[in-house]
Amino acid sequence: MKTPILGSSYVTRSVNAADARMVNLFPEIIPEGGKEPAYLQRCPGLLTLATIGSGPIRGVWSFTSDTGTAFVVSGNNLYKISTSYAATFLGTVVGSGPVSMADNGTQLFIAANGPSYIYNTLTNVFANISDVDFPGAVSVGYLDGYFVFNEPNSQKIWVTQLLDGTSVDPLDFASAEGSPDGVVGLIVDHREVWVYGTNSVEVWTNVGGVDFPLQRVQGAFNEIGCVSAYTIAKMDNGLFWLGADARGRGIVYRANGYTGQRISTHAIEWQIQQYSTINDALAYTYQQDGHSFYVLIFPSGNATWVYDVATGAWHERAGWQNGVFTRHRSNCQMAFNNQIVVGDYQNGNIYAFDFDTYTDGGSEQKWLRTWRALATGQNNLKRTAQHSMQIDIESGVGIPAFPPYQAEDLAAENGDLLLAETSPVTYLTTTEYLGTPGYDPEVMLRWSDDGGHTWSNYHTASIGKIGEYYKRVWFRRLGMTLKLRDRVYELSMTDPVKTAIMGANLLISPTNA
Repeated sequence: MKTPILGSSYVTRSVNAADARMVNLFPEIIPEGGKEPAYLQRCPGLLTLATIGSGPIRGVWSFTSDTGTAFVVSGNNLYKISTSYAATFLGTVVGSGPVSMADNGTQLFIAANGPSYIYNTLTNVFANISDVDFPGAVSVGYLDGYFVFNEPNSQKIWVTQLLDGTSVDPLDFASAEGSPDGVVGLIVDHREVWVYGTNSVEVWTNVGGVDFPLQRVQGAFNEIGCVSAYTIAKMDNGLFWLGADARGRGIVYRANGYTGQRISTHAIEWQIQQYSTINDALAYTYQQDGHSFYVLIFPSGNATWVYDVATGAWHERAGWQNGVFTRHRSNCQMAFNNQIVVGDYQNGNIYAFDFDTYTDGGSEQKWLRTWRALATGQNNLKRTAQHSMQIDIESGVGIPAFPPYQAEDLAAENGDLLLAETSPVTYLTTTEYLGTPGYDPEVMLRWSDDGGHTWSNYHTASIGKIGEYYKRVWFRRLGMTLKLRDRVYELSMTDPVKTAIMGANLLISPTNA
């Protein structure tokens, strides 16, 4: 029988009800011609591009009018980087939290939750915004020649002078007064300014007013607020944010017209409610291989959740340190140099999301999937003898006969690999390295017979050396279900190889007990 290994992440308050965890894997639907209707593939690894400053990476921005230039805020420093990822120091940015950035084609505006800065790409001048009428900025966007920003701890939104972010007229502000709540943050989308409060959202548009160019859009108001300005992100022709209102918080929304449509599940919302604080949450979006991902990070919760628009499914992204999962290393994102570039929350590293990289900056990446042995509604609460399981996984991917390479092993020339183990010294290209016949990678399986509370020892199975494409992956002698007569399986791997899981078949015998 087929056991339902495919699906998404859904772990409820009671694991006896649902314990389907998915870490560093995500499903892809196969519309036609596939072996199965979907499969699970490994999330992209982190390919180290450069180390920019001492970190953490607080923000990254690809400049609109110059596709060969990007900017990185690392620690308290702003850098300009080229397509070779060479960094040039520009100036100091105060604070330690995330920054919001926007540009008008000439000037880059960096909002640091109060103090803010302008870098002029024509004059190469970097300076804080010193206009006496500038009240500080939390988040910033660009609209029709204006920088639009919200003032900290207020209901006010402002615009700068036309095409000049260094100058602010003392009358160029308005209050978001559809609700008496304070403004958390804003974002510009489809030439409209979405203004998020703690309990509400209202939308403004440019009407060319003499005193203030923006005006509220009639009827574009709803009573769903936002927990954190840094969770607001645009993707897939819409907006996403972590919501809050007068009745509670912790639901993830997507804009549907001018209203919010809930996209989080009860399971995700239960996970969010467990974190000590969610006010420090942040998010970014990116698109890769046709999947559009909303990446929601909880620093205090040490967790990262990802929503895939293509499937409507959630999964976890995670680092693997000292035998436990942690929040994913990524902290912010930009599309630059034909790569999806992310910054590290602990140091100055910037990485590319790469489906052909199976480590996180040289460190182990572990994936994990848990699922119930029997499909929904098929458990009759009788014991079963579970004889064997065959995992339908792409085999023959292999790993080299020597340890996985680290970033420091890369030779300076041509990005080739230095094999220090050989004498005389030998260089291999990355392709040759990954294609070297070696030991088998292994998947690990364990199970729980009490609904997911306690677990058996790990059992391992090879998925084949390089080229062993017909290798069958079996686990045998799985034993009798006990206690609750409800078995949950967990499959995982840390080996740095390609992973594609099409399904799993389970051979069982029912009993009368």
